[in-house]
This record gives sequence, structure tokens and C-alpha cells, in this order.
Amino acid sequence: MSKTEFRQGFFARLPILALAMASFGIGTTEFVIMGLLPDVASDLGVSIPSAGLLVTGYALGVTFGSPFLAIGTAKMERRRVLLFLVLLFLVGNILCAIAPNYAFLMVARVITALGHGAFFGLGSVVAAGLVPPHKRVQAVALMFSGLTLANVLGVPFGTALGQAFGWRSTFWAVVAIGVVAFAALYIFVPRNIKAEGSSLLAEARALGKVQVILAMALSVLASASLFSVFTYITPILTQITGVSAQNVTLVLLLFGVGLTVGNFVGGRLGDWRLMPAIIVTFIALVLVLMMLTETIYQVWPAIVSIFVWGVVMFALVSPLQIRVVNEATGAPNLASTLNQGAFNLGNAAGAWLGGLAITAGVSYAQIPWIGAIIAVVGLAVAILSYILDRKTVMGGETPVGA
Repeated sequence: MSKTEFRQGFFARLPILALAMASFGIGTTEFVIMGLLPDVASDLGVSIPSAGLLVTGYALGVTFGSPFLAIGTAKMERRRVLLFLVLLFLVGNILCAIAPNYAFLMVARVITALGHGAFFGLGSVVAAGLVPPHKRVQAVALMFSGLTLANVLGVPFGTALGQAFGWRSTFWAVVAIGVVAFAALYIFVPRNIKAEGSSLLAEARALGKVQVILAMALSVLASASLFSVFTYITPILTQITGVSAQNVTLVLLLFGVGLTVGNFVGGRLGDWRLMPAIIVTFIALVLVLMMLTETIYQVWPAIVSIFVWGVVMFALVSPLQIRVVNEATGAPNLASTLNQGAFNLGNAAGAWLGGLAITAGVSYAQIPWIGAIIAVVGLAVAILSYILDRKTVMGGETPVGA
């Protein structure tokens, strides 16, 4: 590759890197609260379970609030919407940092969450539109790399900062990240990216397509498979594997590295052949969760399995996001935003199913079976979707998401 080609490739990636920077800040503010719950609870005078509802409130804000924001900004120029969403993110985090009480903080978290789903939804569409068709999934994966790096770097450092200087300092740090991301988006994202002019009725029709519904179901199932196990990973590691409480953070850091690797692997696979890549990844997800039920009893086999689990799990994210965009040809922005809600709905459903199993007497060592069963259902839905694609081809049409 010549220097000229390298420079051209680098500058072409700058808008997507700006999107990735914003996604890093958004991902950090979403997940860092989990590590700060005791500090928040103590400072605001509430119980830790009550503080935990701040996570639920955020997820519900993404799931049910973001689509309305996407509809409200549907006719606006895309760059302006992205900048508006980052401003909303900044306001939400400033309000979190100055929250005088629990109720105020809950409202601030919901305000922050409103921009989350809309940003990732619109950002995915913009990133995919900035590159040639054969690199669309890789572009989305690059944008989502900010989210995976938030788990690797943002959350651990944000937690450490909050524990050392107070939980409010973490939100001020996230505000600083947001300011830099806003500047990067303002400078590097092209102007005059026009919104598609579909009516709400046309968008509703697009969202009602069988393949769109199946694609979003895959996102729910993939996320539910993850969180049915990941929600309880700390007691699994400490009580079953024998990892000390201090070293759980290191294992989770390695899991985050696996997510980052898987994100880029998924981008490559998705640009190869989208639906076959999704099917193969679901098969791998089932196998690695089954393997985890056997390796969870010994430290190093468990750590390796958890790393591989992270790789396989996040290899699904960008392909599933593009699958929804491809199939919802009349409403890509709204569908992409709704798909972020689908992921968050899966988060809540998976945690609930895992907790239900534990309440029913399932041991922590057997919890990965819950994730594997959910992944099997996801595999079945993926195969059904692929069969419908093949029938479309036999009928003389070319499926956009194949």
C-alpha cells in the first residue's frame, strides 16, 4: 500500500472514528454505574438494590424512549441529529454529576439513555453509508469498537476514578469525553447527509416485514443469551471457579478484550456472507457455552472459555445491526434504533431468566446451559430467516440481507 493510499484510507476512517469515540463515552456511562452502585447508594442514602434500578431505568429509556426520538428527528439532516444526540448525552451526564438525590439521578439517567439507542441506530446507518457496500459491516464494527473499548478501558478506569474521587467525578470525566467526541463529529462527519424521505406509514410497513422482525428477534436472543450468564458471572467465578474477588476484575477485563476482538471478527465475517456468518456464529456460541459448563470448575480453562465466549458473542453484534438495516429498506434509521432497543430488551430478559433459574434451584455452575438454550433458539431463528432468503432467491429476487 502506497503512502497516498494509506492517507486516503486513514482520512476516510476519521468520521467513523469520531462515531467510535462517541460510542466509547456512551458505553462507559451505561456500564460504569454497575461498578459504582455501592458508592452511589451510600451517598444518596438508598439501598444497593434501589441503586441497581438505575441500570434498569437506563435500559428502559433506551428500549422505549429512543424510537420516539428517532421518529422526531427523522426528517433532520443526519449530521445535525448526531450532534444533537451527543449534546443530549452531555446534558444527561452533567445532570448525573450534579444530582442532589436519587430521583433526580434516575431522571438524568433516563435522559442520557434517550440518546443512546438513537445514536447507535443512526450512527450505524451513517457509518455504513460512508464506505463501499462490501465494507459496510466492518464500518459498523469500527463504530461499535468504541462500545467494546468502553468495557475494556472506560468501565475499569471509570470505576477506579469514582472509587478514588467520588462517583460524580466519573460522570464529569464522561462529560469531557463527550466534549471531545462532539468536536470530532463536528469536524469530521460530512455535512448535508440527507434523511430518507419515507412517511411514517411507509416506515411502519418496512418494520412489519417478516425478515425485519426475525432480525430483531435474533438481537434479543443473542443479548439474552449473554446476560443470562454474564449478570451472574461474579458469583460463578468466586463460588464455582475459585477466582478471588480481587481477580474477578482481571477476568472481566480479558472478557472485554474478547468482545473487542470479536467485534472486528464479526465485521470481517459479515462482509463475507452475512447470514451464513450469523448462523455459524450462533453455532459457535452454543458450543462455547456448553464448553463453559465443563471448564468453569478450573481457573485457567474457565478463563480461556470466557475469553472465547467474548469473541464469539460480539462477533454477532455488527452483523445483526446490518441485517436489520438491510431488511428495513424503507426505514433504516428507525429500524436500527429499534434494534438497539432489542439488544437492551435482551439484556433485561436474559438477566431475568438467569435469576428465575437460580431461584428455581439451578446452580451457578449450570447457568451457562440457560445461555446455550437461548442461543439454540437464536440459531433456529437464524436458520429460518436464511431459508426464507433462499426462497426469495428461488422466486427470482435477490435478498438484500443474504
